[in-house]
Amino acid sequence: MSLDLFVQSFISGLSQGSVYALVGLGFTIVFTVTRIINFAQGEFVMVGGMLSWAFFTLYGVPQVPALILAILVATIVGAVLYSLAIRPARKASVVSLIIITIGASILIRGIVSEVWRGDFVRNGTDVVRPPYFTGEEPLHFLGASIEPQRLWIVGTTLLVAIALHFFFSYTMVGKALKACSVNRIGATLAGINPRTMALIAFAMAAALGAIGGIVVAPQNTTWVEAGLMLGLNGFVAAAIGGFRSQLVTVVGGIGLGVLEQFAIRVDWGPFSSGYASAIALVVLLVVLLARSAKLAEEERIS
Repeated sequence: MSLDLFVQSFISGLSQGSVYALVGLGFTIVFTVTRIINFAQGEFVMVGGMLSWAFFTLYGVPQVPALILAILVATIVGAVLYSLAIRPARKASVVSLIIITIGASILIRGIVSEVWRGDFVRNGTDVVRPPYFTGEEPLHFLGASIEPQRLWIVGTTLLVAIALHFFFSYTMVGKALKACSVNRIGATLAGINPRTMALIAFAMAAALGAIGGIVVAPQNTTWVEAGLMLGLNGFVAAAIGGFRSQLVTVVGGIGLGVLEQFAIRVDWGPFSSGYASAIALVVLLVVLLARSAKLAEEERIS
């Protein structure tokens, strides 16, 4: 592999993996606070990208306010999801809660499809692309052409990761969320309302997903089904971190993105680039096998 192709593959994987990391952080925050795996998380990536396109292209909102509005609306949707679907079923089994989040995922996709169906027809395709943040002129580095939007994706992920670290370490709400993740009963005895913390966790996860969708949509385009694979890859990133470690989730998401890109670029004989989408499943299988003994021990103790 030539140097320019190596750099191109690495930067592409770094940007794509950064989106996986943002989605994975949403999984991690919800799980640590509520012990629920929210399979609707990927849909917030789609919602963020679709809303940013709709506000700017269809409704004429300036770009920066359009991005902020997209995050706010997605955050509200996440809070509504918890309030109407998760909280009433909080005593249900784990399997029931998973089914509820899958149903919510299907419902969100259906609503988005119906709301903008006519606009898709006028657009001539189901795929839409919000405008780039700072133009399309590529930057050149070591022979590789790097789109500025990829730098926005990576930079946004780093800023979000740093902001989350300070939020959980130095704010009262962040410490309350961390307390619920460590010991829910103890947090309750200390005066922390777990239901409020769960609501905040779902809202934050939705905001993180929307941010990922907003920054990646100008680069990769977006459509109603865009959240499916992004949600799967984000789930794998969270699984690498054990649904507990934010740092390992970020590293795992970025590593997964880089691995996918190199799998696409390298000639694997009979295997084509179409097999790259299966890499996440292979990584997930490896993670589950590596953690099987620990998971069995935790199940025995519980």
